[in-house]
Amino acid sequence: MPKRGKKKDDGVLPEEKEEVAEPEPKKAKKGGAKVEKEADGPIMYQDPPDKLSSSGGKKYTLKVTSWNVDGIRAWIKKKGLEWVREEDPDVLCLQETKCAEKQLPADIRDMAEYPHKYWACSDDKEGYSGVALLSKVKPIDVTYGIGEEEHDKEGRVISAEFPSYFLVTAYVPNAGRGLVRLEYRQRWDVAFRSYLQGLAARKPLILCGDLNVAHQEIDLKNPKGNKKNAGFTPEERAGFGELLKAGFSDTFRHLYPDTPYAYTFWTYMMNARAKNVGWRLDYFLVSNGLLEGLCDSKIRSKGLGSDHCPITLYLAM
Repeated sequence: MPKRGKKKDDGVLPEEKEEVAEPEPKKAKKGGAKVEKEADGPIMYQDPPDKLSSSGGKKYTLKVTSWNVDGIRAWIKKKGLEWVREEDPDVLCLQETKCAEKQLPADIRDMAEYPHKYWACSDDKEGYSGVALLSKVKPIDVTYGIGEEEHDKEGRVISAEFPSYFLVTAYVPNAGRGLVRLEYRQRWDVAFRSYLQGLAARKPLILCGDLNVAHQEIDLKNPKGNKKNAGFTPEERAGFGELLKAGFSDTFRHLYPDTPYAYTFWTYMMNARAKNVGWRLDYFLVSNGLLEGLCDSKIRSKGLGSDHCPITLYLAM
């Protein structure tokens, strides 16, 4: 979700996003029911122990981590790579890198653990958007964008083909302050869904990244106050719903349908992360045919270095 134009450590202004003031709980009327309070402080999400096997008993064979790093240079300075080395995924997908390939710090450019590295950045705006895919195993093929000029100028999608699946990492456009890009976002949703369906018709597909939408009310702390704000408009939520109808599943909600307070983004304002006033904007979606091999979908809420936290997927392929 949205950040204001405050300079970050990597020296570039963050992408414009809608900053939302989260409403305070209403006071109870005199003589009425008391409003439930978080008496012992904010309710924080507790990441349960990792499940390393599917419900059918198959052990995972693929581990993927996705993280919106909100500027890769600043993220590295905040020890993001140390966290990655400890997590040790087979594939690492990053969003909002905000860095041209030629400007990448040597720490990640020369990272020996991931010999196969792929980068996409904005054609027109330096320090804007950008995604990356780093893999221990070389993909069969790698493509950039979704094949439509209108949507391929901002470095938002990388797709990697492996022997038995496609992996797509994406940084979906934000509808913007005042919803100025909502119409564009709706066009993107249609085009992106069509692109994913085309890949999924060839092989099962895994989609990960910052999809810039909280799908249901359970997916953000204050749904009532945000229904007209970027990331929770009816149009964006409906677009996500259409993606699910097209044959994909939200892995976290498949495993944890009723788990509250599970967020992946917190604005830097108002001490939101410490209060767990957040949004779930980062996802792993998979083709429905991969669900039998789904072991776990993790929200690593203690992972620091960005205004988003990392997420990790375990799959038995």
